[in-house]
Amino acid sequence: MPAQISGLLDRLKARTSEFTVAQRTIALIGIAGLVLGLFAVSAWLTRPSMSPLFANLGSSDASAIVDHLQSEGVPYELTDGGSTILVPNQHLYTMRLAVAAAGLPAAADGSGYSLLDDMGMTSSEFQQQVTYQRALEGEMAKTISALNGVENATVRLALPSQSVFVSEQADPTASVFVQTARGGALGNDQVQSIVHLVSAGIEGMSPQDVAVIDADGRVLSAVGTGGTALQEGQTSDYEQRVAAGIQAMLDPLVGRGNAVVTVTADLDYDQVARTTETYVPDADVPPLSSSTTVEEYTGTGGTGAGVLGPDNIAVPNGAENSGEYRKESETVNNALSRVTEQTTTAPGSVRRQAVSVVISEQAGGGLNLAQLEEMVTAAAAVDVERGDVVAVTRMNFDTSGAEAAQEALAVAAQQAEVEQTAALIRNGIIAGAILLAFILAMIVAARRSRRARREAIDLGGLEIVEEREPEVLDVVEEAPALPAPSPIEVDEMAAKREDIIALAADQPAEVAEALRGWLAGSRR
Repeated sequence: MPAQISGLLDRLKARTSEFTVAQRTIALIGIAGLVLGLFAVSAWLTRPSMSPLFANLGSSDASAIVDHLQSEGVPYELTDGGSTILVPNQHLYTMRLAVAAAGLPAAADGSGYSLLDDMGMTSSEFQQQVTYQRALEGEMAKTISALNGVENATVRLALPSQSVFVSEQADPTASVFVQTARGGALGNDQVQSIVHLVSAGIEGMSPQDVAVIDADGRVLSAVGTGGTALQEGQTSDYEQRVAAGIQAMLDPLVGRGNAVVTVTADLDYDQVARTTETYVPDADVPPLSSSTTVEEYTGTGGTGAGVLGPDNIAVPNGAENSGEYRKESETVNNALSRVTEQTTTAPGSVRRQAVSVVISEQAGGGLNLAQLEEMVTAAAAVDVERGDVVAVTRMNFDTSGAEAAQEALAVAAQQAEVEQTAALIRNGIIAGAILLAFILAMIVAARRSRRARREAIDLGGLEIVEEREPEVLDVVEEAPALPAPSPIEVDEMAAKREDIIALAADQPAEVAEALRGWLAGSRR
């Protein structure tokens, strides 16, 4: 070993030997923590990057794929409750092809349009129709299951058969069963997306013909009405939004908790389609066609016989007849402007709403109720013509329950604070006791180790030097010559000398105190 390294090791060993037991313990704990940290960092750096091999797997498919990965010796991880399998990036595409070659996942291959791959040429028309319907149901179910919050979905279609012998065909309908994640629920937007997704995928199906039911048995969308729970949710959202706006306006005026707002709304969910045609004559446009007929007659004419006289005797040279006749008629076909207007009323309009506001008598005594009513009417967009009602009153609030609740909360908070303080004190006492016991144990261990290193040293008789005056100490007496020790005595004296030196190095204060006492005793 080189001299520099050996010297460094010796100095490190010497420094370490000077540590106390507590310092050695702390040093060992620090070294262990450093080693564990280095191990964790190295494990994190050497960990392979994982990517999902398959997601939304069933239990049977996940088990089969895991068995295949174990047989291939490929590491994997399971997430999302075992429905997603992660593999290292370098094995992703290779294992995906290998698993697909093994026919996995089987559930994915057993639904959807893959059913049409196994259809034979000898299949009957009924089998083809049923298989095609099953394929549509499977594809829609997989699409709905891909939505956030949906774990599983089942779609059932009622498709009427086409026949030339029926004058009116029934409309197709669909029912969707949705199983949401644990603790989750579908919002109105998600239900609407499911309804429109299914209705747009089937020819001739309207959104009103789709029923959506969740795992709790709630009807989220009913056939023919466009939704029951959906409509209730929209009505509740509208009422809460209007009430929150009015409450936000009243809180700065009367203070929080001094006003109560209630809104009840009746929304119209009927979808109405209206077509209007209007014909307007236009004077600037020439007529499409016109026709004029004139009949005219002018002339004189005699009678064919004379005028009969008395006794039926004809009178000659009777008076001549003269006349004039004219008839004119005109037919004009004017051009008309045609305006066709198609209006579709979206559901969700407000039929009628009622707003009730109650103000505390103590907080709102100085407010003008008429002005406050006008403010509430404007904030809630109240329309009197459609029958909306606004009521604003002042009443005395019963605050006993709130005061009792506040007192209970204050007592609970005080009790919690006392318990927290007691817990802190108890933990502090326990920690202090543990620390004190540790310190005492370290002191006792140090004393025991020091006592174990002590040995009985025979210093022999110490010569008492008489006290002399400073001026008399000019002549120093020579120390008497000691007899030559034997080799064994030399070894013992050297060992004792080393022990004394070690004792003085370990306990300098105690050795100095002992020498000081010996010198004081000798002077006496």
